[in-house]
Amino acid sequence: MSSHIILPPEDDDEQSHQGEEDEEETSVRRGPHDQTAAAAKAALPFSASCVRISRDSYPNLRALRNASSVSLADAAYVKISEGDFGYVLDDVPHLTDYLPDIPTYPNPLQDHPAYSTVKQYFVDEDDTVPQKVVVQKNSRRGVHFRRAGPRQRIYFESDEVKACIVTCGGLCPGLNTVIRELVCGLSHMYNVSKIYGIQSSKTFQNGYKGFYSSNYLPLTPNSVNDIHKRGGTVLGTSRGGHDTKKIVDNIQDRGINQVYIIGGDGTQKGAYEIFKEIRKRGLKVSVAGVPKTIDNDIAIIDKSFGFDTAVEEAQRAIDSAHVEACSAENGIGLVKLMGRYSGFIAMYATLASRDVDCCLIPESPFYMDGEGGLLEYIERRLKENKHMVIVVAEGAGQDLIAKSIATSAQQDASGNKLLLDIGLWLTHKIKDYFKSKKMEMTIKYIDPTYMIRAIPSNASDNVYCTLLAHSAIHGAMAGYSFTVGMVNGRHTFIPFYRVTSTRNKVRITDRMWARLLSSTNQPSFLSQKDIDEASEADRLANRPPLPTVVSHRAANSFEQSASSSANGEI
Repeated sequence: MSSHIILPPEDDDEQSHQGEEDEEETSVRRGPHDQTAAAAKAALPFSASCVRISRDSYPNLRALRNASSVSLADAAYVKISEGDFGYVLDDVPHLTDYLPDIPTYPNPLQDHPAYSTVKQYFVDEDDTVPQKVVVQKNSRRGVHFRRAGPRQRIYFESDEVKACIVTCGGLCPGLNTVIRELVCGLSHMYNVSKIYGIQSSKTFQNGYKGFYSSNYLPLTPNSVNDIHKRGGTVLGTSRGGHDTKKIVDNIQDRGINQVYIIGGDGTQKGAYEIFKEIRKRGLKVSVAGVPKTIDNDIAIIDKSFGFDTAVEEAQRAIDSAHVEACSAENGIGLVKLMGRYSGFIAMYATLASRDVDCCLIPESPFYMDGEGGLLEYIERRLKENKHMVIVVAEGAGQDLIAKSIATSAQQDASGNKLLLDIGLWLTHKIKDYFKSKKMEMTIKYIDPTYMIRAIPSNASDNVYCTLLAHSAIHGAMAGYSFTVGMVNGRHTFIPFYRVTSTRNKVRITDRMWARLLSSTNQPSFLSQKDIDEASEADRLANRPPLPTVVSHRAANSFEQSASSSANGEI
């Protein structure tokens, strides 16, 4: 059995690189194209040819498999296109990959009064966005993603579209805005009238579980007109409950042909499984994922919607903690913020506030006792300033709690490890320390977690949500299945496996974390060994899962893009 990889046609320029590619050429055998393959090639949305690579022929297959989380079973869904000077397109699946003869239609936007006057409104099929923007003069062009936006030809007629929208996982500012803009965008831009929310009013099943119900919620621009002013999600949400075959059965039975899925990395994994089952059945259905995580820990993308709102609201909690701390003798304000695996909210809220004396995040280990420990630093800071503000992400210090308290590894319905309350644990530890020192101290513990999750999105996030929703609509109408996201300031279509294979984390060896340490004047709590381990962890975490069929040149481009993936850190 063979896997497929999309490669560009060879040209005369490649002859100059023949010496370094001998090993590749011995492992790649080009077979004759049959009529089906020729039709698929003609219908592909970019200029490419199919290359068949035997799983047993690639010399480094085992090494690539070991370094990759993309299984051989998933290789058929991965599309890699190579070009000159180390250019690699990590492409997204398209309907024509398995339905080569489906017709196309002119985009109705070309006659839309609001859009027809915009010059070059439609995106060129060859437009791509680089994953890495900081390069040297001899750098390879690196990994690119397909640029989002409206296409001149689409694969769905307006009256045949039957779209559904589902929200999964925890709450996040902006969910209602995304729902609103999906409904209004489909209706106003593409004249779609059959739009449904996945929600059961009878069984109160939401999220993926809502697919199992017998009734959906019809959505119109009028029904969603002002929902962006409210927090939460009007469709409801839930964790878990993902049964791929039951969900696709429901999609098929109801004639749904566009599925918009809003949720975090676990939800996007579910979207990927839904797409694979849809493709196996040969259904004409596009799956568009809109990544949602208040922690900003989705890989590849610049940021997730709701993050700016969360930082803004978190800063208000820090301001309150600062007032409490300043108003008491040796006052300490302790604020716990969201951040199970990534401390972005804590870091950015700290930098925005400038009133924080110590910020603790999951990526940066710390210790409590002894010289240079947290307790010693708190004591010194109180003697100097008479008050102190500490910000801690919920996932920080879990190893310290586990050492002092017997814990069991429990998980929620999404498979996330249930965390112990680091804020409460720190509060008791600090009180006990100063009691042993016979030193007066007052500590106020503030946990604004659910207040932050439940608020409406701010102006910046509202605009961002609109652009994400519109990009998702344009991609689905053009026949792609993908996760949408902003990469280096440009909206792109990203393969599902890229956003679910790893997490975005604060890099404590980068300048942004150094700026925080300079702002708070806190010790780093890190030994040289910790720094070396963090650097290696960053390198491995940012390395994308290499498809088992990727060429040696493409692998080098993936590695180069991974070597400097923190483009947002200036």
